[in-house]
Amino acid sequence: MFYWIVKNLVLGPILTSAFRPWVKGLENVPTEGPAILASNHLSFVDSIFLPLVLNRPVVFLAKSDYFTGRGIKGFFIRLFFRAAGQLPIDRSGGKASEASLNTGLRALADGKLLGIYPEGTRSPDGRLYRGRTGIARMVLEAHVPIIPVAMIDTDKVMPIGASMPKVRRVGVVFGQPLDFTRFEGYEGDRFVLRAITDEIVHELAALSGQEYVDEYASAARARHATRPPQVG
Repeated sequence: MFYWIVKNLVLGPILTSAFRPWVKGLENVPTEGPAILASNHLSFVDSIFLPLVLNRPVVFLAKSDYFTGRGIKGFFIRLFFRAAGQLPIDRSGGKASEASLNTGLRALADGKLLGIYPEGTRSPDGRLYRGRTGIARMVLEAHVPIIPVAMIDTDKVMPIGASMPKVRRVGVVFGQPLDFTRFEGYEGDRFVLRAITDEIVHELAALSGQEYVDEYASAARARHATRPPQVG
């Protein structure tokens, strides 16, 4: 109910009027039943504009930090993410990654649209980075359609570090569903998982027009954060 009210009566009309999002390939998204939406990740607002252009709710695997914040700001962030049906995940790896996978599989078993960012975190510079193979395991174990999604210009609306959005027009491009049935039974093969992940990410590159970088976005962000400021 909260999701419907916010999307259709509160934020939805305001965002649609201000940012005028354009959409391509909407017919590629199933109108019912489970599916994975695999998207590039340019900005925090990707998780807002992607569901905005669809008639169905979308749940995302959101980092657990959003559910553990303190103070007034933390309270409202927790309230929003929980009421909107977002699913907390731990990105620390190991058993936490396994639990995150199971969380996504349960959402798909319930017939939901599940939004996933294969890069794992936002791009630090607008380029497309190497995908994490967790999405490949989910694809093989869930046996559901996977639709590549390209978010366009959302980084111009709210870049990393920005506290307030800028009004810019954004786009969402849905590609044709990808078929990986030829790899069924190879969920434990790391080479197969890497091949599937790379195919998904390269499809995102074709849809978005982004330059691809064969490096994890988290490593690139860490390097950017430790780089000394330039003088002059």
